Amino acid sequence: MIALNNVDLRLDAESSHYVKNEVVDVVFAKADGQLMSREGPNYYAAGDALVAGSTGDRWSVSRDRFDTKYEPLPPIVHGEDGTYRNKPIPVLAKQMHQAFSIARSAGGDILRGNADDWLMQYAPDDFGIVENSRFQRVYKMVEG
Repeated sequence: MIALNNVDLRLDAESSHYVKNEVVDVVFAKADGQLMSREGPNYYAAGDALVAGSTGDRWSVSRDRFDTKYEPLPPIVHGEDGTYRNKPIPVLAKQMHQAFSIARSAGGDILRGNADDWLMQYAPDDFGIVENSRFQRVYKMVEG
């Protein structure tokens, strides 16, 4: 397994922009805690979003990031538990051809991916990993 450090997909010719299209179920955490995603532990704080994706995957999203990236589906009001859709915000992604690990953010949770999983970069020093079969179902390449 390779440990990735100092990654910036903006400078990587093998990366491309993709947009996610997914409806998810969200519960806002009542207290600090941890959930185990397929890629590793996700620590969260009270108020953060605990997300269940359409493929059964679970992960946490800090409240400030969630508020900019997801919108509620009516009749839910933003900030209430319920069903949300991600906003169509392009992200950088690169398929990795061997097992790898990366910190979610500086000093953050260590995530682990298998060969053919996708390394995601949402912003500088903000990473994720998506299993290949899930990636194929919910992400589409941005044209142009």
